[in-house]
Amino acid sequence: MRILNRCIGTLFFVVCAVTIVPAQQTSPSGTPVKLDDLLSEAEGRNPQIQSARRSWESSQHVPTQVSTLPDPQLTLQHVSVGSPRPFSGYTNSDFAYVGFGFSQDIPYPGKLRLRGELAGKDADVSRQHYESARRTILADVKAAYYQLAYLGKTRTILEEDGRLLEQIELAAEARYRTGSGTQQEVLQAQIEKTKLLREITTSELEVGRAQAEIKQLLSREQSSPDIETDDLAETTTVYTYEQLLSAANSNNPEIAAMQKMVERQGLQVGLARKDFYPDFNVQYMWQRTDPTRVRAYYMLTFGVRIPIYRARRQQPELAQATADQNRARSDLEAQSQQTAFELRQQYLTVEKSAELLKIYHEGLIPQAQAELQAGLAAYQNNRQDFQALLASFRDLLMLDQEYWQTLLEREKALAQIEQSTGLSLRGQRE
Repeated sequence: MRILNRCIGTLFFVVCAVTIVPAQQTSPSGTPVKLDDLLSEAEGRNPQIQSARRSWESSQHVPTQVSTLPDPQLTLQHVSVGSPRPFSGYTNSDFAYVGFGFSQDIPYPGKLRLRGELAGKDADVSRQHYESARRTILADVKAAYYQLAYLGKTRTILEEDGRLLEQIELAAEARYRTGSGTQQEVLQAQIEKTKLLREITTSELEVGRAQAEIKQLLSREQSSPDIETDDLAETTTVYTYEQLLSAANSNNPEIAAMQKMVERQGLQVGLARKDFYPDFNVQYMWQRTDPTRVRAYYMLTFGVRIPIYRARRQQPELAQATADQNRARSDLEAQSQQTAFELRQQYLTVEKSAELLKIYHEGLIPQAQAELQAGLAAYQNNRQDFQALLASFRDLLMLDQEYWQTLLEREKALAQIEQSTGLSLRGQRE
């Protein structure tokens, strides 16, 4: 018995020596960084956004290239007679001459225009890909920012509940000293305190990961100072699901890219039909022999490239373009359905989380706090079991964490809605 008491005293000393220290401020100035500032920084520095933007800028230079006539070809001819030496027979033969000419390939009317419009649609698709990449990165920045804010609030909750646990521990120790409590109650209170220390350490690990993620999104050095966030707050929204879906159908870059692909494939079908018609070639030649005896020759040639292998070339080309057009329509329908499905899930998360937050804030958490305070007073007066008091503490801790986890999921869902619809909801904060 004496040995057991000594072990309990040693454990009590070790646990009390490990105190729950306040969260450290990682920002040098301790000033929270506004989310809007980080979004602007990500838009200007993130390499994925920059790569997508440059790809779009590059595609804008293609339409004029493919819609322009092929370069003309200049020709220099020299024919000598009787000897390989230049100008041999030039003065005594009608067959020796020097000629200059050019030729120009001319596609069938409408082909160049269609090729330019095709390249223009490719540029439109590239622009939508850039917008999609931009929105995705910004949504990731918001999610990482909210995660950091949530982890900061979790640390505060653990510290506040740690102080409540210290009161429970002191009450258990006081009862043990008077003989009305048991050694097991003291040990259980100390174990709960150690569990809180474990959760704080786990939270610090998650903070480090979130800091690394947001720095990567901002293209900052990993050794740069950590980012301090504003408090996590609830964002309200006045939009209905139908309004959000309408905005998504109008502004979602992935849907817009699919729509442009359908239009592009329609132009591709038109170009495939044009390939059933011939292309042309015009040549003009000036030839000169001895000017004292023969006048100069002028020759105009008009050529036609006839598509005679239609069954092996043009018809399969048209069938391929038609199949690609049908595939693009199916892709558009699938993307529209996927966007509506994801938006519905996010809207339900926002809608139901608002109700849950109200239940937590106005009902469960105040009730759990009142139960814990009443239980602690009853335990100190030997009117309540220690296990019931400990259960009340665990319930309060769990409800606090669930409240902020629900708020985090709500804010992340709103960030996804902003990504899908292009609307800004962050100005409507409570």
